[in-house]
Amino acid sequence: MENNRGSKTIFEVITPYATYLGKRLISIIPVLLLISLVIFALISMMPGDPIMAMLDPEKTATMTTEERNAYVETMRAFMGYDKPPVQRYFIWLRDTFLEGEFGYSIRFNKPVNQIIGGYIARSFEVNIIGFFFAFLISIPIGITAAVKKNKLYDKTLTVLTIVGISLPSFFLALLLIMLFVVILKLLPFSGMSDPRGVIPDWKYLVLPVTVVVLTSLPSLTRYVRAAMIEVLKSDYVRTARAKGLTEKVVIYRHAFQNALIPVVTLVGMWIPALFGGSIVVERIFAYPGMGYLLSEAYNYKDRAIIQTALLFFGMLTLLGNVFIDVGYMVVDPRIREGKVK
Repeated sequence: MENNRGSKTIFEVITPYATYLGKRLISIIPVLLLISLVIFALISMMPGDPIMAMLDPEKTATMTTEERNAYVETMRAFMGYDKPPVQRYFIWLRDTFLEGEFGYSIRFNKPVNQIIGGYIARSFEVNIIGFFFAFLISIPIGITAAVKKNKLYDKTLTVLTIVGISLPSFFLALLLIMLFVVILKLLPFSGMSDPRGVIPDWKYLVLPVTVVVLTSLPSLTRYVRAAMIEVLKSDYVRTARAKGLTEKVVIYRHAFQNALIPVVTLVGMWIPALFGGSIVVERIFAYPGMGYLLSEAYNYKDRAIIQTALLFFGMLTLLGNVFIDVGYMVVDPRIREGKVK
């Protein structure tokens, strides 16, 4: 039986979105290759010799100078550092995009792909959970501030958000440690699990996630407030009110949907920034995520891990831009009609 005129199957609705998403993902490939080239060039210019950094002093202490030099040259050849930079770049591309190994870690003495998966998962766990709660909290607070513009609630919230934006993440982390670890003794200080099995694993997440929430919430709230204020001035909002619709329907059904458009932009840019900023938080709480791994790799001159971590952050930024484009299509019918055929 044919569909009624004007009706579409789920497949017909989803296909244009999938096609557009596929085109956007393909378009980021050359940009990703350019990013990989810049990353490799910058890392190659880092001071210090990674081979010398990985030498075991106890193992080389009994060697003669000739034996030590021979050992260093052997390791240099094994790691591929005896090859020209251009050749090493293409070898890294092959290992990364074709074989999925991302190079060889001198810190862990194994391919990077055997190391990095757990760190990425833990970073996603902290940052996505934290951002999710911050986003959910910011929506009602920001909407209420916009509706009560220039009133006591709005002025108080403005002061609090400015203070929140001004406080760096490491300062908030130290305050939380002082309160919940030192004074109240309710939460563990660092790590991700208790080897004794006494402290539940979720308690190790509380402080890092709270820092992410507190650092994200002020900016998100101000952005939601500003977007709602702009939308509440629109003619269609005044028309909806003139029709006798309740204030809740006007705000949440008509105004907030359009206010989501600039908020989608913020979300797309904010998530990659969260992972980049997690270096400080993960380092303070000794939480083994991507930020912690990147800082450790820099200390050991582990170029393979540094390159992979920076490529991961670059990929997140590109995917954030794709999320923005797709998000526009979802929340705004006008953009959807212009983008999807």
